[in-house]
Amino acid sequence: MALQIVWFILIAILFTGFFVLEGFDYGVGILLPFIGKSDTERRQVLNSIGPFWDGNEVWLITAGGALFAAFPAWYATLFSSFYPIMFFIVLALILRGAAFEFRSLHESSRWRTTWDWLIFVGSVLPGLLWGIILTNMLKGIPIDARLNYVGGFWNLLNPFALACGLTMTALFALHGAIFLSLRTSDPLMTRAHLVAQRLYLPAVLLIFLVAISGFTSTNIFQRLLLDPKMVPLGYLLLAALVFTSFFLVRRRNGWAFTMTTLTIVITAIIIGTGLFPNLMISSLNPAWNLTIENASSSPYTLTVITWIGVSCIPVVLLYQGWNYWVFRKRLSPQAVGHY
Repeated sequence: MALQIVWFILIAILFTGFFVLEGFDYGVGILLPFIGKSDTERRQVLNSIGPFWDGNEVWLITAGGALFAAFPAWYATLFSSFYPIMFFIVLALILRGAAFEFRSLHESSRWRTTWDWLIFVGSVLPGLLWGIILTNMLKGIPIDARLNYVGGFWNLLNPFALACGLTMTALFALHGAIFLSLRTSDPLMTRAHLVAQRLYLPAVLLIFLVAISGFTSTNIFQRLLLDPKMVPLGYLLLAALVFTSFFLVRRRNGWAFTMTTLTIVITAIIIGTGLFPNLMISSLNPAWNLTIENASSSPYTLTVITWIGVSCIPVVLLYQGWNYWVFRKRLSPQAVGHY
């Protein structure tokens, strides 16, 4: 049981790191066609995430590998249940990666505009679709006694899931706008700051709408308000949202970025705490929920992958930390780089 809890926490950390880091990547991609007024500015926007975006996706690959190794039944049910949605996430990431590499291979403005819009689509879809997946995991989906999904595709696209997907997309756009204001110089920096201020209210309103709707449809929000152990997480989330606005108004964008990061982290903690010890909830019968016990690998497998994880993960973290340190400086309008 102890190693199962360790791997539940580790997988949650990996997915949280992915949403924090890839979240601002997606946000920058969402804003690209609108915030860049010229090809030079759009190249500057892309180069703000150029050293990071592909490394950030490693968090998703690592999380998927850890999930497969530690909880194979969870991996099988999750990917089979959400197969069409996962397909579109992968397709979006492929288009996005190709667009990064291909947009500057031709001087044509139509060519570059086409790839810019593909970057936009490849950035909007993952946030929207991951929101749908997470919401259905919390709300519950029809899983039978053999841990197989027995529902249809359209069951997953319920109004609450779509609202959560839009909320995650809006939060990523806000996160990306603040990041862009930290990585660029005027006039793009000022424009990104103004966009962040304009995105703040819609993002917060969507978060509160989802919280109110979720109180009537999932037990996580009910526990958040009624369980004394969960209440502090709600207050922390509210404080992070309030201080995001506070720091944006005072142009302390570094602290504002910290607050949006905390918003994503606290939301992930709420999801993990609300689910535990479940991994996926069956809407047909609580006895058919996937839990850390009935979905996990053998104790021997968990022991082996724990030693591998302890050996490799610190190296990956050190390398990525070094990468962010090396490319910490702002980009000037002249430094348009590769993209």
